[in-house]
Amino acid sequence: MKLILASNSPRRRQLLTDMGLPYEIRLREVDEDFPAHLRRGEVAEYLAAYKAAAYAPDLAPDELVITADTIVCLENDVLNKPADRAEATAMLTRLQGRAHDVFTGVCLRAGDGRQVVFSDQTTVHFRSLNPAEIGYYIDTCQPYDKAGSYGAQDWLGMAAITRLEGSYFNVMGLPTHRVWAELEALGALPGSTQPR
Repeated sequence: MKLILASNSPRRRQLLTDMGLPYEIRLREVDEDFPAHLRRGEVAEYLAAYKAAAYAPDLAPDELVITADTIVCLENDVLNKPADRAEATAMLTRLQGRAHDVFTGVCLRAGDGRQVVFSDQTTVHFRSLNPAEIGYYIDTCQPYDKAGSYGAQDWLGMAAITRLEGSYFNVMGLPTHRVWAELEALGALPGSTQPR
């Protein structure tokens, strides 16, 4: 099947490339609001499926779109992308010295109507950070396109993450092990000819 990545994330693009999967990029604006009653991983799965629904009408029968959404949760609070420096500072101040959970929801939607939605969870432990470190990170890395105001692959991830429970790649934005397994089950990997 022809894979379509519906994401502007350079990290997701790099992960699919590193997995050896050929793909095409298709982008469109999709609202990222979610119902207030959803919690944690439910939010990520809802947003991934919602994004996929926007692409479904245009998919050819031999195409499969991959959509994803990553959220950071501190207890039951969802920390989305920060609107500005003040919000990024507030988020990182809350996260420092604590453990939090990262959920990435993924939807694989095939042009023939088949769909798989799943999420993966990683618990991330941060050491304590001082205000100067937080300010330095925000000023140098501009993490305004990242849930929770940080990227695990950036300076802050290297300097602050002390331990992970779960997939590192999930924190980057795509649980690659699950994506590979689900694509294989759908018969959508290169060399696959029949769905299972």
